[in-house]
Amino acid sequence: MFELGGKRILVTGASSGLGRHFSLTLARAGAEVVAAARREAALEDLVRKITAGGGKARAVRLDVTDAVSIAAAFDACGDLDVLVNNAGVTNTRPLLDQTEADFSGIIDTNLKGTFLVATEAARRMRDRGAAGSIINIASILGLRQGGQVTPYAISKAGVVQMTKQMALELARCNIRVNALAPGYIETGLNEAFFASDAGQALIRRIPQRRLGTPNDLDGPLILLASDASLYMTGSVIAVDGGHLVGTL
Repeated sequence: MFELGGKRILVTGASSGLGRHFSLTLARAGAEVVAAARREAALEDLVRKITAGGGKARAVRLDVTDAVSIAAAFDACGDLDVLVNNAGVTNTRPLLDQTEADFSGIIDTNLKGTFLVATEAARRMRDRGAAGSIINIASILGLRQGGQVTPYAISKAGVVQMTKQMALELARCNIRVNALAPGYIETGLNEAFFASDAGQALIRRIPQRRLGTPNDLDGPLILLASDASLYMTGSVIAVDGGHLVGTL
């Protein structure tokens, strides 16, 4: 049920971070991965790593804010079974220091970009009469509040609602749309913050008293990409150590 062999999966934002991790995870599970992002050198490095381990992968350049780039990337990668809509950006800044450019940059990538890529994938799945799975990467900040990340939280709340709207409209096309909502995941970019007093205080508010690791997302990701989730659509799976159910 969790076998991904024979599935072609496009991962956006694959050049670094969770997108790179997702690509490696899906390739190990047997999928053919199409790694997409703007940084082609980083993509080629990822493809070499996957193929050196016996997996199947190729790279396509993709700017999620550009409809022409999106269409060209889909033309290059061919028929898809699964889309992992991962590309995203953020900043950490007090609300009143956020500029219009800050807001637009985050919304354009995280919300509009997710919409453009998902609808392009869905049209192509529908037109060839094939079942498909779209996995939007949201965040627990789309379900609750956090300090100094207002544009990001707004964008991810939009992704949550977008996932449910798309699931409703695409169900009869046999296209499933679900979201993965990570909590605080430990990466090289945030390790300094979480070593600080403020970071340690945040960790103590997580019921499991720890940060997540990228590997903690593997099971839910593979579930949504595989036929094990054929009766799931419109779901938002939080992977957060219980953060959302923690006490105030």
